[in-house]
Amino acid sequence: MNCLVINLVDDLILTAIALGYVFACVLIPKYLVHKELISKFAARKAVHLLAGLAIFITPYLTIPWFAVLIAVLLTIVTLKSSKQSSNPTLRDLYNSIGEEAEESKGYLQGPFHYCLSITILIATFSAVYQISALYQAKGLSLFYIPIAGILIMVISDTMAAVVGKRWGKHEIKIPWIHSRRTFEGSLTFFLTGILLCLFSFFVFGVLLPGYSIQLTVVNALILSVVTAAVGTVVEMMSPSTWDDLTVPLITTGLISIMAFGFGLIVIT
Repeated sequence: MNCLVINLVDDLILTAIALGYVFACVLIPKYLVHKELISKFAARKAVHLLAGLAIFITPYLTIPWFAVLIAVLLTIVTLKSSKQSSNPTLRDLYNSIGEEAEESKGYLQGPFHYCLSITILIATFSAVYQISALYQAKGLSLFYIPIAGILIMVISDTMAAVVGKRWGKHEIKIPWIHSRRTFEGSLTFFLTGILLCLFSFFVFGVLLPGYSIQLTVVNALILSVVTAAVGTVVEMMSPSTWDDLTVPLITTGLISIMAFGFGLIVIT
């Protein structure tokens, strides 16, 4: 009983820290835009780059649904943020990080997809963990898979956008996406994706697995390269307001199938 109480307290402390961190990542850029210290583009990329990193607490929660609650809360916030919102904070948030492409939608479509994809992934893998724990001594904690998919959405996509906007010279023309893609941006996505996925699979699967199923170093490397490659292709083919949804969901789904299909994750 004491162990359960200690675990619950630890979970609540981690959740409170993560929640405070996320709101700081959202509200500080909003404040800087209001003071005209940074541009809307910089504010949006800062939120995109930093807020999603709160997922790092997930492998160490005994009740991973706490992480889902944070994601659900942010999903609601981004959906309700609009020019017509009666809440001044939500209205200011839209005015601070909204894109021109979202004008017709009336809400923060990109950030909403960002939060929704995190919610779906963490909820799915939390369900796997909880359900599997009913039938065996240890639940199947595989959070390094969605973390890898989320990291490439959070960081690789941001880096690709910055590099493509500033240094991109070789445009990749894909008719249906209605947004600019460059070879330089996509290469940046792929290379940073390898490093980020390696971080996720190595740290949470090899070095500090917590409650997670362990990986071998070789399998972590294979998963990293393939995840980055799949994510790059999906991002290249997706419209800018949809890639926050398509990149993590499609990439994580395909990598999960491959990992078990080719025996890269072994359940003992």
